[in-house]
Parts: sequence; structure tokens; C-alpha cells
Amino acid sequence: MLKSIERITLGGGCHWCTEAIFQSLIGVEKVAQGYVASTGEYSSFSEAVIVHFNPDLIELKRLIEIHLYTHKSTSNHSMREKYRSGVYTYSETQKENASKILENLQVDFNNKLITKVYPFRTFKASREELHNYYRKDPEKPFCKTFIAPKLTLLFNQFSENTN
Repeated sequence: MLKSIERITLGGGCHWCTEAIFQSLIGVEKVAQGYVASTGEYSSFSEAVIVHFNPDLIELKRLIEIHLYTHKSTSNHSMREKYRSGVYTYSETQKENASKILENLQVDFNNKLITKVYPFRTFKASREELHNYYRKDPEKPFCKTFIAPKLTLLFNQFSENTN
């Protein structure tokens, strides 16, 4: 039986880059880029994408794994508040699953993951002209410098999941 489309919100640097990564995956139905907020100390907005996916075609574990490998999931920098590394969940079950996935994937990294699991609170879409940033003009300097190398890594390391 076909499962329904699920969603997860992922923050990890520039949402233009993150959008291009997840738009390239088999099983991802839609990617919305913008700004996410959680609760408590993480109530400020940071760049993120909402990924709508078919779990029959790509599992949450694989999405999180790809997320960790395609952004700086082990390093802090001065802009980390704006570019928070996070997995924003929509239910207690999804939170528990995401936390276990991160814990299990930690062994694949030499340094400690800084990616945290947060409850999703709200999302503001970015301006319409920024949507599909890479797809609209992959020759832009930003695209060639920052997005293309991430896509190369994706296609090399996760080719079975890309279209």
C-alpha cells in the first residue's frame, strides 16, 4: 500500500544550496525554501527547506544522511544562528526517529555532529524570485562556487537516490 507523503524540515546553511540538493532526489515531491523557527532559544528564524517526500521511495534516514553530508554538520561558525544545522520535526514519533538516526550516524563522522533535532514551530517562505535558485540559472557565480560542488558530492556519494 502506498504511504502518504511526509515532510521534514532541514536547516543547514544556505537554503538555495539545500533546496538544490533535495530537488535532485528520487522520492522528493516538493521542496520549499525559506526560514524556520522552533521554540525556546531557537525561536529566531534560520534558513531551511521543507522537504515533502514519499517514504516508499526514500526513507527519512537517507534524507537525514544526505543532509549531514552536504553541509557543514560538524563545524560551528559565526553565522551558525542564521544557518543553524537542524532537523525540525512535526511529531513526537518523528522527533524520536530523527534523534535515533542522528545518534546512529554519528559513528560515520570523525567530529561531533552539531546538528540538533528541534520541534517545528513556524516557517516563512523566501521571496518567490529566489525559489528554484539553482534550476533557474546554474551558471551564476554563487551556483558554480557553492551549489555545484555539493551536487557533485551528492551525485558521487548518493547516486542511487538521484534523478
